[in-house]
Parts: sequence; C-alpha cells; structure tokens
Amino acid sequence: MARKNASDDPLAPVTLAVGQEELLLDRAVREVVAAAKAADADTDVRDLTPDQLQPGTLAELVSPSLFAERKVVVVRDAQDLSADTVKDVKAYLSSPAEEITLVLLHAGGAKGKGLLDAARKAGAREVACPKMTKPADRLAFVRSEFRTAGRSATPEACQALVDAIGSDLRELASAVTQLVADVGGTIDEAVVGRYYTGRAEASSFTVADRAVEGRTAEALEALRWSLSTGVAPVLITSALAQGVRAIGKLSSARGGRPADLARELGMPPWKIDRVRQQMRGWTPDGVSVALRAVAEADAGVKGGGDDPEYALEKAVATIARAARSGRRA
Repeated sequence: MARKNASDDPLAPVTLAVGQEELLLDRAVREVVAAAKAADADTDVRDLTPDQLQPGTLAELVSPSLFAERKVVVVRDAQDLSADTVKDVKAYLSSPAEEITLVLLHAGGAKGKGLLDAARKAGAREVACPKMTKPADRLAFVRSEFRTAGRSATPEACQALVDAIGSDLRELASAVTQLVADVGGTIDEAVVGRYYTGRAEASSFTVADRAVEGRTAEALEALRWSLSTGVAPVLITSALAQGVRAIGKLSSARGGRPADLARELGMPPWKIDRVRQQMRGWTPDGVSVALRAVAEADAGVKGGGDDPEYALEKAVATIARAARSGRRA
C-alpha cells in the first residue's frame, strides 16, 4: 500500500521510492519496469547496488543509445552511495535523458539526505514505502490488497489474517492472493480460520482473547503453543495489554451504537461488538488487577525476571480470573 504523489506517471524521468518496507520498494520498481516494457518490450533494465555504481558508471548507463532504446536504471540503497557517485546522480537529476527512467530507492532518514532533497527538488515522482510497524497499518494493508484484487473480505477476516500471519507483508500479501484464488464470494473469518488455523492459534492476540474471556486452560494452551512456535514474549504482553485496556475503555464508556462508540474510543465497530461480548464478568477492580498483572509480566519479559515464560503464565491466569470476578459476585 505504497503512497504516491500527485504526479503518478511510472514513466516519469525519475522515481524516488522512500522507505524501508522491502515489499513496497520492490513493487515500486516492478511498476516502473512494467510500464516501460509496455511502452517498449525491449526495454533494458539495470538493477544496481551502491557497490556496482562507481563514479562515472551512471554517465555510461544513461548515455544515448545508437538505437535509442528505452532503459530503466534502478539504484538500490541510494543513501549508501559514495560522495562522488552522489555528485553524478545530482548532476543527472538536473538534466535527465529521454527514454530513460531512473529509480532511486532510499531508506529515508538523515543518511544520504542531500540526495533525497535533490531528487525532490528536481521534481521526482515519489512513492512512499514506510515500514509498517503498527497493527493498524498492516490491517489497512490487508484491506487494500483485497480491494486491489477486486474481492470483498469482512473486517473480522482481515483482522484474523493479520493475527494469524503477523508482521511480514510478503506473507500477508501471499495469503491474500491464495484466499482470492481459492475462495469464491466474500471472504470471512471462518475461511481464514480454515486456511490458517495453526498459525492463528499461535497468535498473541488469540492468547489475549482467551484470557480476557476467562478461559484459563485455553489461554494457557495458546500461550504455550505461541511460545513454542517463536512468538516473541513482548508481543504477547502487548496483546494482553490491548485486550485489557479495551475492556476498561468500553466498560467506562457511555452506552450507544457501535459506530458512535468506535469514534469515541478509536476502535473499529466490529471490535466494539467483540469486546462487548468479552467484557461480561469484568468489574472495575478486575480491570485494575489485570492491568497490574500485565505490567508485571511486561517487566518480567524485558529482563526484570528470571523466567519470562512463567511471568506470562502468571499474567494470563490472573487476567482470566479477573475476567470471571464479576460472575461470582
């Protein structure tokens, strides 16, 4: 889900792809190459790393061809170019050659910022390829993948896919492609569960869901499976914190329609419905106890304890008990 600027012509003289999300960077390159080959099937594509682009190399690559063939010159990790090569690139930016498209892949940030600024000043077409570190970003990415494929997927299905696959965008994109190819009609949560049950069970959010629902045995089983499959303990504490905080937010909110509460609490409407089901049995004291348990577990998995696994098991058990506290009252 790379973002592009207003001048969105893949055959612009210079395309600047900025960010560290490898999948989006590769897609930015593929889009330019595809457009060039559509215009000229014999397009010459050169894909170079900084060590392959020595001073003077760019001038050779962009020099006019005897047959005026179209070229795409891709420069990866442009922030790592040598000072002399950066001078060559800046000089080229001021007078780009016809029938040649230069694609600069830049990580962004302070390193190599002079080249970044020069490309922008020269009017380069820019494609933003930011690293997607937030769950909400990955969820938006999955929704965009389904829309691009012309298929409908429920919000619950998109969330289940993110929960099951995790943070790897390539795997998420591949999963969407597989579901679109194999499944007819609207893709729902049940479909995602059938395809990715094993991975979904290892999800940190599954651990959190079972815990805040008061299902101790299932929560502990999901926790052990998650840890055995390599899920990082900090991701589990984060999911537990999100689950408990959602209970606390909704329990203290004014009543209303899911859409109204969603705007007030910053949650999607479908999540409001899910949390409403999960919060049965919770009390304000129970939320306080659970939040303290999460804080203690977080400290334990970040070096404050000798056994991160035990810290997580203790937190899960405490949260599950807190979830049932109101039912006993």
